[in-house]
Amino acid sequence: GSGATAVTIVPEMAKDAAHVTMLQRSPTYIVSLPSEDKIANWLRRRLPPMFAYRLVRWRNVLLQMYFFNRARKYPQKVKSYILKLAQQELGPDYDVGTHFNPRYNPWDQRLCLVPDSDLFRMIRENKASVVTDQLEGFTDKGLQLKSGRAVDADIIVTATGLQLKVVGGVQLSVDGRAIDLARAMTYKGMMFSDVPNLVSVFGYTNASWTLKCDLTCAYVCRLLNYMSARRYTMCMPRRDPAVEEAPWLNLTSGYIRRVEHMLPRQGRKAPWKLYQNYALDMLTLRFGKVDDGTLAFSAPAGPAVASPAPLEVAA
Repeated sequence: GSGATAVTIVPEMAKDAAHVTMLQRSPTYIVSLPSEDKIANWLRRRLPPMFAYRLVRWRNVLLQMYFFNRARKYPQKVKSYILKLAQQELGPDYDVGTHFNPRYNPWDQRLCLVPDSDLFRMIRENKASVVTDQLEGFTDKGLQLKSGRAVDADIIVTATGLQLKVVGGVQLSVDGRAIDLARAMTYKGMMFSDVPNLVSVFGYTNASWTLKCDLTCAYVCRLLNYMSARRYTMCMPRRDPAVEEAPWLNLTSGYIRRVEHMLPRQGRKAPWKLYQNYALDMLTLRFGKVDDGTLAFSAPAGPAVASPAPLEVAA
C-alpha cells in the first residue's frame, strides 16, 4: 500500500533493511513538510506561549483551508503543483507520472504528508523504491505481479485493506430495538438521529483529525452543563424528514466505498450537514445554542435528579 501507514513505516524500515519496496495498486498524492515549524519556533521565542500557540494554530488551520479550497476550485493546477514538487524531490529522470500521479483529484482522497522528505530521500538514496502494479499472488520468493514481474522479498508487510467500523462495531439498541446507523442522520457530525445520549468522536477528513475532536469534546462539556443545570437526563436529535440526505463522507477512497452502505447519512443543511470546516464548526459548537430546536431533552418522571446520566462517548 501507499497510504499513511506505508509512507510512515517505509522510511523507518529503510534505515536498517537492505532495501524496501513499496508496492501500490495506484499512486497517492505525497507532499513533504518540515518536521519543525520555523515560524512557530520564532514566535514562541518572542511571544507569550499561549498567544504564540493560538497564532500558530490559526495560521495552520487557515493555510489548510486555503489549500483545500484551492484544490476543490482548481484541481488540475493543484495536481500539477504537487507533481512538480515530487519531481523536484526525486530528480528529472524519475517516473513521477507512473508512481506519484493518482487517477483522482487532490482531496478526493486524503493526502499523505511526509516529514522532512524522508520517503523521497530514501528513494533518492536507493534504499527504497516504488512499484505500481496489481498483485497476482505470493510465491516462495516473494510476490508475483499481474504484469508478469516478480518482486523478491524476505518480509512482506501489509499496509492496505483498511476496514471501517461505525462506532467501533458496537451493536446499538434503544429499549430493546436494534439501531441501524446506516439509516440514521448525523447531528453536527457527532450524534445520531433518534439515538439518545450517544456522542461519536470523528475528526476531519481534510485537516488534522484532532481539531474536530477538540471541538466535539468542548461541545459535550457544554451539553452536559446545560443538562445538569436543568436536571435533564436525556438528549436526542430528532430527525427532520424534510432534510434531504447526502453521503456522510466526501472521499472516494476504497476503504470508504467498501462500507458506504453501512455508514450513516448527513443532511444538506445545518445542523445535519457535515461541513469539514473548522471555522464553521467552531461557530456552531463553541458559540451556537445548545437547545437549537433539534435536540429533544427530557427527565424521568418523579423526583428531580441532581445531575444527568452520563453521555456515552464513542471514538
